[in-house]
Amino acid sequence: MLKSKTSRWLAGPYLLWMAIFTVVPLVIVVWYAMTNADGQFTLDNLTQIGRYSSVFARSLILAAISTVVCLVMAFPVGYFLSRLRANKQHIMLMLIMLPMWMNFLLRTYSWMAILENNGLLNQLFRKIGLIALYNNIFGTDISFFRMINTQGAVVLGMVYNYLPFMILPIYSVIVKLDHSLIEAARDLGANSVQVFRRVILPLSLPGVLSGITMVFVPSVSTFAISKMLGGGTEMLLGDLIEQQYMGGAYNPYLGAAISLVMMVIVVICMVVMNRFGDEEEEVVTL
Repeated sequence: MLKSKTSRWLAGPYLLWMAIFTVVPLVIVVWYAMTNADGQFTLDNLTQIGRYSSVFARSLILAAISTVVCLVMAFPVGYFLSRLRANKQHIMLMLIMLPMWMNFLLRTYSWMAILENNGLLNQLFRKIGLIALYNNIFGTDISFFRMINTQGAVVLGMVYNYLPFMILPIYSVIVKLDHSLIEAARDLGANSVQVFRRVILPLSLPGVLSGITMVFVPSVSTFAISKMLGGGTEMLLGDLIEQQYMGGAYNPYLGAAISLVMMVIVVICMVVMNRFGDEEEEVVTL
């Protein structure tokens, strides 16, 4: 009984934090989304969202592409790290986390200097003759490859900034796998591909799903990356919401409605992924 009361007291600060910084802001967003400037109930804010369907589609597509690229890159890295000795694992994890010790904006600014028309990459391409070769083959007369202010640059910025969030959960799950299961599968005649498909991949799904969530959610709502590497031409949901609160088209009610719809979409995606993960775990258990 005493232990139960102590646990409640210890959970008190966390519950207070959740109430102030999670529940209250969420209630405010819902309130603004469902009211107008006079405080009257209305659904006009939600009906206006249809005008920005292209922004929603672009945000979801770029976030999905970034998530898939991160997953394809992170899984081999996480598996490789799990096979290293403990001291080497610590060194490699530190190297992966090293860029995150730098300010987010500074990391993105560095890619602007690399990708701009007279940036490091284009200067390198000129020196090695790649641009001249391209002009000779295709009969063009360009002096640089356009890499900045494109959707590819936005995806690159997302992958660079959020890749560690995919690597770490995958690594943390794979490193704890019982290697006796892998040895048993090999003893039963399974080859490397079968071991990966039947043992390693299903058992690592919790880390994969966690990584997907940690990459997809910030990618679909980012605005700094799209503004800096997309040049404002590739508007995403984060940019649209920022415009409603800080831009010339000040409309916090519409901004709240867009935020609410985005939260609903993200929650649906998370529920679907968690349901898929539970079904896979049941299959593995059986």
